[in-house]
Amino acid sequence: MNIIFLMILVFGGYIAMYHLYGKFIARKIFAMADNADVPSLRYEDGMDYVPSRKEVIFGHHFTSIAGTGPIVGPAIAIIWGWVPAVLWVFLGSVFMGAVHDFGSLIISLRNDGKSLSEFTARYINHRTRFLFFAVVFLELWIVIAIFGLVIAIIFAIFPSSVIPVWLEIPIAMALGYLIKKGKGNLTIMSLVALVLMYLSIGIAYIYQLELPKEILGIPSTGVWTIILLIYAYFASVLPVTALLQPRDYINSHQLIVAMALLTLGAVAASLGGMTLVAPAVQFHPDGAPSMFPFLFITIACGAISGFHSLVSSGTSSKQVSNEKDSLFIGYGGMLTEGALAFLVIIAVAAGIGMGSQELTGKAAWDAHYFSWSATEGLGANISAFVHGSSNMMEALGIGRTIAIAIMGVFIASFASTTLDSATRIQRYVVAEIFESMGAKKLGNRHIATLIAVASGAALAFITGADGKGALKLWPIFGVVNQTLAALGLIVITIYLREKGGVKWIVSGIPAVFMSLITVYAGIVNNVNYFQASNYLLAFTQGVIILIVLWIIIEGILRFLKAGRLHS
Repeated sequence: MNIIFLMILVFGGYIAMYHLYGKFIARKIFAMADNADVPSLRYEDGMDYVPSRKEVIFGHHFTSIAGTGPIVGPAIAIIWGWVPAVLWVFLGSVFMGAVHDFGSLIISLRNDGKSLSEFTARYINHRTRFLFFAVVFLELWIVIAIFGLVIAIIFAIFPSSVIPVWLEIPIAMALGYLIKKGKGNLTIMSLVALVLMYLSIGIAYIYQLELPKEILGIPSTGVWTIILLIYAYFASVLPVTALLQPRDYINSHQLIVAMALLTLGAVAASLGGMTLVAPAVQFHPDGAPSMFPFLFITIACGAISGFHSLVSSGTSSKQVSNEKDSLFIGYGGMLTEGALAFLVIIAVAAGIGMGSQELTGKAAWDAHYFSWSATEGLGANISAFVHGSSNMMEALGIGRTIAIAIMGVFIASFASTTLDSATRIQRYVVAEIFESMGAKKLGNRHIATLIAVASGAALAFITGADGKGALKLWPIFGVVNQTLAALGLIVITIYLREKGGVKWIVSGIPAVFMSLITVYAGIVNNVNYFQASNYLLAFTQGVIILIVLWIIIEGILRFLKAGRLHS
């Protein structure tokens, strides 16, 4: 297929569906109101509840939900072919992911900015709240523990990203200060901040910062994990306007630059002869699991991801100043992530074929994707994307070294934002747990953040000083994450069912699909874990499956009860 035509089809489809399906859901299903009371105004505290402009919240929301997800997932799933990957990224994001993210945001706005697990008690029952808390805590626990390692690996792959990522912190804090004081134009100041950050890439190109292999007997990955977790603590307890918002706003500008370069590069390269070298469909790649259900687990960010509901009902809902902004933030943010995932697919399905050392065409693609085992590991996934994207950017006259540096900073910045947001959200979750137990004082931001960071550190270092302990639980993360997406859709469906009519169908059908997919994938994985005598993963995922089945049953009973009330 012609790549330019495919890009027009997909990007045009996203724009059309935002205006058609997105606005239909906003107006007819959720009945957004311009004058609705919102938590950011009701509970404004200058710390977490801060009414903000929708462009600023969009920057925070998108960079928090993205991280490395829309890069790594598609870069792995392309092994089954570009057609199923593109279809899932488009259809999944439009009809499932965006409904999930937008619905979670709206319900949280109408429930004091509380998290998904907290308002589950209202829409299902109090029993399910603690079961939900268990799934949410586990997901965030793994994310916090693993992302220190992820960022450490990215720093090792892209040494030129280290200085820009750390210099972005004082740049963002200066921007946040100026915004708070009302000095200057927001757009101009944020563009200046972005330019400063890109200038720091030039500094990093000359002076690359690489840690020694060991410091005081701790491997560099462990050292970076410690540093990043300490940073995450301070980022969590600071007001959102001090660091989180301005940093994410700068990163949203990075997103625009990166996506523009990838899009223009793909067009220029296509005019120069770039073609899709990945197979259209490949049902049985060497050593790969079955496409069904694992395509839908492998590509989460970019189609639908449970982590997004935590961001929507965690940080974003506490900053929305007008309920109508939630369409742009929740639904629009998900479609933007889908567009990024699609560009990643183009990079690894076509850009890779433009050359990698002595290989070109399908031979270059085969070198990355000759088997399932070849796609394993963060380095392999990111390498495929960076090679493909830098090839496309070279068609614009951008040198490969500069292209790689830009992509490296882009990836590292987004990963850092995910760590920031996950820590803050875990702090909210811990605080809500203590509040429900009648121990609200134990949920203050310092104690709750300390629990979030300390528990993450305990998992990260449980196997040694290299900080790789979370890898023990990482294989179950995909199923846990998509399980959370299914549970989020169930809550949204019950919320809509209680409103009467058939509005619940927009989330009900995706809820059934994701529930079946995740339970099926979990059972298949558990069979494999038992066969491999990996009883830790088998037990942990077995418990998660039981929790999911319990919540599904409770959800069905509540759904039927709501139906009888409206009959």
